[in-house]
Amino acid sequence: MPGAVHVDVIHYTDPGCPWAYSAEPDLIALRWRYGGALRWRRVLIGLAESHEAYTKRGYAPDRSAKGRTMFARRFGMPFRFEARPRNMATGLACRAVKAAEEQGDELAEALLRALRIGYFATNLLMDTEDAIRTQAATVSGLDVDRVLAGLGSAAVEAAYQADRAESRSAAETGRPMVLQDKHADTDGAVRYTAPSVVFEGGGGRLVAGGWQSFAVYDVCVANLAPTIARRDTPEPGDLLPEFPHGLTTQEVAVTCTANLAETDREGTLRKLVALAFEGRARRVDVGDDALWYPVS
Repeated sequence: MPGAVHVDVIHYTDPGCPWAYSAEPDLIALRWRYGGALRWRRVLIGLAESHEAYTKRGYAPDRSAKGRTMFARRFGMPFRFEARPRNMATGLACRAVKAAEEQGDELAEALLRALRIGYFATNLLMDTEDAIRTQAATVSGLDVDRVLAGLGSAAVEAAYQADRAESRSAAETGRPMVLQDKHADTDGAVRYTAPSVVFEGGGGRLVAGGWQSFAVYDVCVANLAPTIARRDTPEPGDLLPEFPHGLTTQEVAVTCTANLAETDREGTLRKLVALAFEGRARRVDVGDDALWYPVS
């Protein structure tokens, strides 16, 4: 609307990064608090173009599986813990998200979430078209065949390469992140790590590099736009309808936590179970937890 206060948010991310996956509860909370006052733009990093690239960097499937136990314990997102037969690249999944953007930003964001779940809460090899198709099929309203057809298109490739180049400009545009040692250089250029979030508004620019908490994101928005509208802490029944593609238990718990309060995952789970019993929510098992969908 005319005169509305907005903050532009640039989200540097990758579907195959466990830190980016684990930051989703805080980013969902941010989306709820400010809604349409935040104008989001995602930039896909493309962490690895081949599974051999991860092998050369010293990664191994068993090491990744063991690492997931720490992420699950610390951040509460759904995981599976068995080791896959090999490492997985992320370039093809990133291209799938860029292809989905041709169908709209909301569907592209939903696909990105589905691909993250594929990487960390299934046993699929997510750098294959079959696995991408499986996860894309969980996104209501997405034309999966169109996404798969777009993987080889010149337009999608150009969009993806533009994202890769932008994410590798941190030496010039991400100096606060470099100062905090939250950058990386794995392929010859200083890049943003996933997830990094840049806030721009009121003539200012703030860089929240690497994994951060909701409190950090909230401070960035409040300083750039102190008159922006901010919504109160929701109840799960109010939250779910705004996220029709589903939320994890931890995402609901974090978003439904008031300032300075301790996240009450147990209490949130009880409320979600009650909503399901009342026919207002639907639970779908994912990894060692679940996604919760609204029922209208």
